[in-house]
Amino acid sequence: MVEPRIAVAVVTMGNRPAEVDALLESVAKQGLAPARIVIVGNGCRLPEFARRLSLPGEVTTVDVPENLGCPGGRNVALARLREFGDVDADVLRRVRDLYAAEPRLGIVGFRIADEYGETQQRHVPRIGGSDPLRGGYVTGFLGGGHALSTAMLAETGDWPAEFFFAHEETDLAWRAADAGWKIRYCPELLLQHPKTSPARHAIYFRVNARNRVWLVRRRLPLPLIPVHLGVWTLLTLARTRSAAGLKAWFGGFLEGVREPAGERRPMRWRTVWRLTGLGRPPVI
Repeated sequence: MVEPRIAVAVVTMGNRPAEVDALLESVAKQGLAPARIVIVGNGCRLPEFARRLSLPGEVTTVDVPENLGCPGGRNVALARLREFGDVDADVLRRVRDLYAAEPRLGIVGFRIADEYGETQQRHVPRIGGSDPLRGGYVTGFLGGGHALSTAMLAETGDWPAEFFFAHEETDLAWRAADAGWKIRYCPELLLQHPKTSPARHAIYFRVNARNRVWLVRRRLPLPLIPVHLGVWTLLTLARTRSAAGLKAWFGGFLEGVREPAGERRPMRWRTVWRLTGLGRPPVI
């Protein structure tokens, strides 16, 4: 069994040094030391803590002058890792073993729990009130905690940087599934993240709607596009209690319709059936 090499990529805007400090300390305590660690300051100069911590493996810091968003910052980290030419995926011994045992495993999703040990339902990659401790093959993953196969990325391409924030994980997951790669949710791989709401970001409602329109324009067969957008419009109307939020959401929806969505590469119908069989048809 060939053992993949493991790397860690951390992307930060520099405004939560205590949390990043705790993350890096947890990396340093792992039983399997990563071969490399890349820390990206997304639109900021990295605080000194990121430079002086005693960390295992080779540590590289990258300061990006402009905030490139979640997918753009991750792409910077991937590009830097590729320059070394010897790194496979994302995190530590059990991840390495998972990839070594299953060549077509493309993405491993972690379980995210807050400081109270609770996993928010939006962090469970299944529909409805699913048990966050039930692992297995799924249709998506969390951008906040995951491992990626670079062999998969070579086939599917990197993160859609133009999304900036929201739904970039689904775009990548659908491309991976359409190329025949598997996505596995492993709740035993636990990442702690402070309890937050995605609406804390001022751009949340606008880019959430815009990117959903872009997502389906890029990845779904034509008959499914109005179905998907109709379902999510109804869900948004039912869930959103803020008039300002709804106004921003519909503004983003129109932006998604009017602006170029990027390359259209719709998934095959057999991928639609596969995702449906895994419990989440791509209209929900």
